[in-house]
Amino acid sequence: MPGVPPARYAYLGPEGTFTEQALRGLPAAARAELQPCSTVTLALDAVRGGEADGAVVPIENSVEGSVPVTLDELATGEPLMITREMTVPIAFSLLARSGTKPDDIRRVATHPHAAAQTRRWVALHLPAAHVMHTTSTAQAAFMLTRDDADWDAAISAPVAAEHYRLATLAEGIADNPDALTRFVLVSRPGSPPPPTGRDKTSLVAFMRDDHPGALMEILDQLTMRGVNLTRIESRPTGAVLGDYCFSIDCEGHVEDARVGEALMGLRRVCADVRFLGSYERHDGVAPTIRPGTSDREFLDAAAWLARLRNGG
Repeated sequence: MPGVPPARYAYLGPEGTFTEQALRGLPAAARAELQPCSTVTLALDAVRGGEADGAVVPIENSVEGSVPVTLDELATGEPLMITREMTVPIAFSLLARSGTKPDDIRRVATHPHAAAQTRRWVALHLPAAHVMHTTSTAQAAFMLTRDDADWDAAISAPVAAEHYRLATLAEGIADNPDALTRFVLVSRPGSPPPPTGRDKTSLVAFMRDDHPGALMEILDQLTMRGVNLTRIESRPTGAVLGDYCFSIDCEGHVEDARVGEALMGLRRVCADVRFLGSYERHDGVAPTIRPGTSDREFLDAAAWLARLRNGG
């Protein structure tokens, strides 16, 4: 639109990462300014500092689990909010400079998650190669364009071959061909997207103190209201040794009565609760609403209580 500057999106770079692929899948990215960042922290700080309107970062992999740096960055610092999630099938290629042969490879570089997902393939096809870790798969590929590269090949996204004009020595080298990585679009706090009936809510719950049943108290606030968890894991708060918080994804939207009631319950029993957003699920799956936990039933119960208090 004339006179309106394009949106600015930061992402875990450099160019040629799976994160960039996830970002380019967003309709708004077609006319946006894309800003590659060397780390998840820098991508999220660009949003916090107003240098970007949003950031796309990886948060979970179907093989390796959650991305700790993303969970920790969202749990601490100036609050941010997830507004969308998306998944990308993870297919790796072995890339090298033109003229390199597999027998020439003594050192191969990639991100730790990619190394874990290609461990068997590397052991079988590159038994003499030492695997080195980098901040991203694209960084591993990018360094091959430099004369001072410390490795002979990179395990990276196929698109990196085009970005950096590298030769593809092998394709589809992942040990699990069905692997997916989940990415989230993060922005500064605001009103969450409207409910769709196929939503997910993310939050971080901080225990008030460590005592028997502390985790059960947190879980009870969700389960007694029929809120199904899709992910929960503990993360150190960084305050003192043994002090943990719980990163949680659950079905439903903050505007759903059962989710809102659960959040109020968590607020009562926890030292703090950080709301990370409600957004549509990437798979479009609608939750099963347990009898007694629908919005209508919560409203009916509230009306019944009001009548009792008013002598009706």
